[in-house]
Amino acid sequence: MMTGQQTVAVLGAGGTMGFPMAANLARAGFPVRAWNRSRDKAEPLAKDGVQVCDTPAEAATGADVILTMLADTDAVLTAVDGPDGAFTAVPAGAGSGPVDADGVLWLQMSTIGEAGTETCAQLAGDRDIDLVDAPVLGTKQPADEGKLVVLASGKATLKHRVQPIFDAIGQKTIWVGEAGAGTRLKLVANNWVLTVTEGTAETIALAEGLGLDPRLFLEAVSGGTLDLPYLRIKSDAILSRDFTPAFRLQLAAKDAGLVADAADRHHVDVPLTRLLRDRLADGAREHGDKDMAATYLTSAPRRDS
Repeated sequence: MMTGQQTVAVLGAGGTMGFPMAANLARAGFPVRAWNRSRDKAEPLAKDGVQVCDTPAEAATGADVILTMLADTDAVLTAVDGPDGAFTAVPAGAGSGPVDADGVLWLQMSTIGEAGTETCAQLAGDRDIDLVDAPVLGTKQPADEGKLVVLASGKATLKHRVQPIFDAIGQKTIWVGEAGAGTRLKLVANNWVLTVTEGTAETIALAEGLGLDPRLFLEAVSGGTLDLPYLRIKSDAILSRDFTPAFRLQLAAKDAGLVADAADRHHVDVPLTRLLRDRLADGAREHGDKDMAATYLTSAPRRDS
């Protein structure tokens, strides 16, 4: 799929998600300008024709789309609105114009929760830049393979511009509504992902604590309604003690906090979610750079710790 129409500035292009997203965009024919706080992590993108830049402002120079894929709200805001932020390279009025004009567009794909997304929406409005809120479902492998699920929200008139970008990085796009709705759906989905991960970790720890081979549990549910692909993926990681990060525990703990915050804002009583937030935060203090399956290490029988 050759587009050649829009230059995309990817901010956070050295991360677990940002790196493969930038690479897949370049391979799909998009001119890509990339920035990452640690430049060395983004340098290998050059082999795919990506121009690696020293600052967000440099990356955004001449870009049609500014794509942010960063760890949290502060990182996003610094990248776009800091002293060398991307918006310093956007000429006044470059983001405004008729509904179908090709002004500069901000594609915010980081998971930053409701409050963070609202801050971004306010900033975009102040700058007359259209914001598309589009977090993704998936971790390292689907990102590498261009098989993420994009949860997109924003003006319907912007779909024609961003859909080719989504097609380059994902296997499915769900359009949810006005900007902010994508983030809310991501929080709901994350609640399920984190619940399954913690449940898997504790179930394996319980089996071991009771003197059973956890593989017996996996055999018992195999092929039935209780079986899940994600159960298998995280079980394999735990049983092999291979916590190479597909998604770091530190980020999982951050996401659990965002889910709990959203529930509080909307007066939803979710005691399990609050427990998940606290539990993952406990694990992240010691094992934050490991895969989120490392939450198992908090529950593991003492003889294995």
